[in-house]
Amino acid sequence: MLCFLAALSNLTQGHDDESMQQLEETLRRAAVACYAVEGIYPPDLAYLQDRYGVQIDSKRYAVSFLAIADNLMPDITILEK
Repeated sequence: MLCFLAALSNLTQGHDDESMQQLEETLRRAAVACYAVEGIYPPDLAYLQDRYGVQIDSKRYAVSFLAIADNLMPDITILEK
């Protein structure tokens, strides 16, 4: 039984890591799409959410989105709460 619980815990952790990685990839792709369409990277996270439909589970993840300049990719960091 203990092996089963350990395996289940590892499986859940793997799923959580994958979900966080997918969110980061989604944010980066949306930022690049914004740059391709508008000629600037998004100024903040709300811009991506409002104009590009990005959805973030704020109960589960904390997202740091630091826009450096209009022509530089923002620094995106995702942490699990």
